[in-house]
Amino acid sequence: MKIGIAFDLRPQTAPAGSPDDIHEEFDTSATIDFLAEAIRSLGHEAIPMGNGPELLRALLASPPDLVFNIAEGHGVSRNREARVPAVCEMLGIPCTGSDPLTLAAALDKDVTRRLVECEEVRLPAAILLERPPHYEDDGHYDEFPATIAESGLTLPVIAKPVCEGSSKGIRDRCLIRTPAEIGPVVVSLWNDYRQSVLIEEFIDGDEVTIGLIGNAPTRVFGSMRIVPRTPTPQFVYSLEVKRDWENRVSYECPPPLPAKVMNALEESALAVFAIMQCRDVARLDYRIRDGVPYFIEINPLPGINPLTSDLCLIGKLSGIAYRDLIGEIIDAAMARYASDRERAPGR
Repeated sequence: MKIGIAFDLRPQTAPAGSPDDIHEEFDTSATIDFLAEAIRSLGHEAIPMGNGPELLRALLASPPDLVFNIAEGHGVSRNREARVPAVCEMLGIPCTGSDPLTLAAALDKDVTRRLVECEEVRLPAAILLERPPHYEDDGHYDEFPATIAESGLTLPVIAKPVCEGSSKGIRDRCLIRTPAEIGPVVVSLWNDYRQSVLIEEFIDGDEVTIGLIGNAPTRVFGSMRIVPRTPTPQFVYSLEVKRDWENRVSYECPPPLPAKVMNALEESALAVFAIMQCRDVARLDYRIRDGVPYFIEINPLPGINPLTSDLCLIGKLSGIAYRDLIGEIIDAAMARYASDRERAPGR
């Protein structure tokens, strides 16, 4: 089978004036090489296709049997992760992962919250601070503490760009402990990422990420607790930590948590996967407080670097080889398309 790889390659440097994590979601050439080698080891042909016009030309010139999608998309549009599956859908080319609607909705943390809060999924309290058009920072931030207080949130809170992945924008400073910190952090995020900022109740407890794979049924293939190597009050799995994870954190898989807590965590993750209508694979982040899992985020387009990506580390620590994990994603996608063809009208 000929499998095309859709990806965005990470540039060596960020554009002048941009935050240094502007391309954090994009993949290195090493990641593409790891994925291509895994695909070839499974007996398939692997063809790197890139993204944007390069991908369009490749798909039109020689359509593959399947596109393995890890492309994040350029810019700040909340639809950027949906572009590749949308093109594949239009051209009738099978593609791994979730469809355009799910990827667009999941990238927007506020939209995701609105969708899943209708079900039995526990969420931190939060408020969305929309960036005013043509906002200019005048250095006056007096209104921000009042806005947070009026929402019912109490400090500490954590501030996040609403439509970013890979912890872009989530720095150590985003854990806000005092009223004076609110305005400068929010305005800085507005200016850097040109989007609204989600202010979320900080859940002080265990950080756990969980991997799901497959369709009908979807199964939990592993979960992992992230623990700071140096005891840290109000630990945040920030970008600074992720960039230095080998020195800053240890991973416990499976998490040494009570069975009742793990059952609640897995039930919540499967519920969110179903509500968001994800396909093939996803990774979900939770914080555990007083034995209760609080859903933080779902990533239906998770990173797949075998050395650094949380999804692959979960697989490795759960006894699943990288090659086999990639194979399961491919098999899930192909089985789904075969099932869709069987149900198509006129058959």
